[in-house]
Amino acid sequence: MRALVISGGGSKGAFAGGVAQYLMEGLGRDYDLFLGTSTGSLLVPHLAVHDIGKLYNIFTNVQQHDIFSISPFVQRKKGDREYVSIDFFNSLWQFIRMKRTFGESKALKRNIRQNFTREEFDKIRSTKEDVVVTVSNLSMNRVEYKSIRDFTYEEFCNWIWISCNYIPFMSLATVDGYEYADGGLGCVIPIREAILRGATEVDAIVLEAEQMERNRVLGKNPFSLMMNLFGHLLDQVEKNDIVIGQLAAKNRGVKLNLYYTPTNLTENSLIFSKPLMMKWWEQGYSYAKEKHNNGKFDNDPLPNI
Repeated sequence: MRALVISGGGSKGAFAGGVAQYLMEGLGRDYDLFLGTSTGSLLVPHLAVHDIGKLYNIFTNVQQHDIFSISPFVQRKKGDREYVSIDFFNSLWQFIRMKRTFGESKALKRNIRQNFTREEFDKIRSTKEDVVVTVSNLSMNRVEYKSIRDFTYEEFCNWIWISCNYIPFMSLATVDGYEYADGGLGCVIPIREAILRGATEVDAIVLEAEQMERNRVLGKNPFSLMMNLFGHLLDQVEKNDIVIGQLAAKNRGVKLNLYYTPTNLTENSLIFSKPLMMKWWEQGYSYAKEKHNNGKFDNDPLPNI
C-alpha cells in the first residue's frame, strides 16, 4: 500500500503540489493513503481525487483575504521583495475584544468548503483507502489524526481547517469541549502514522531544506520575534518527525522516499504571492523529475542523532 505524506509549510505547499504532480502524472503513481499536516491537509483531499489542475488554480491564486477574516499581518513590498509585518491595529482590536489570538482565519474555513465539494468527499471515500489530517489537541496535550472515513463532510472540512490554524496568529477551535490548533504544533510530517496505518511505501514531501542550518534574521519587535521562535520550534519538531519516520520505516521494512526543498524557499511562509507560488510549483515539479532521472532517492541511512 502506497502513501503520500505532505508536511506543513504555509505558502510553500505550492512546491509540494509540483512534486506531487510529477509523482502522480510523470511517474503514474497511484496512492492509497494520503496524510497531511497544516498546508498538507489542504493539498491531500484534492490530490486524492487527482484533480491537480484545480488544485494548481486554487493554490497559486490564494491571497491573505482567503485565509484571514482578521489578519494580524500587513503584506508589504520593498523593491522586488515581499514581506509581512505585524498589523498592530488588528492585534490591538483582538485584545480589546478579549480574544486569545492575534488574528482569525474564518475566511479559510469558508474557502475550504467552497473548493472541496461534497461530491469529491464521497468520491474519496469510495475509491481511496484513506485521507488523514493532523491536528493538535491542546486541551489533552496530544496529536490526533482525523480520517475522512470517521466524519461527515462538514466535520471533515472543519478538521482540515483546524489542521491549518497556526496559533496564536489564527483561530483557536473548540470541538466537543476540547481546544484544537495546527497539527504542526505536535507533528509536522506524519510519516510514522502512515506506516502504522499499513503503508509499505511512503513518498514524504518535506517543505524545508534538508540542511536547515542558516542564519535567521530575527524580528525587530516582539511579534516578529515570536514568529521566528515558532519557526525554530517547528523546525525541531520536523527533524524529530523525520528521524522517527525513518526508524519506523527501517523496523517495518517500508520504503521511504524523502523529497526536501532544494533551498530555503522563504523566511515567512505566511506570504501568499502568486508569482512566488507559481515559481515554487514549477520548482517542485522540476526537482522531483531531476531527482528521479538522476536516481537520487532518500531511503538512506539514518542521520546521526
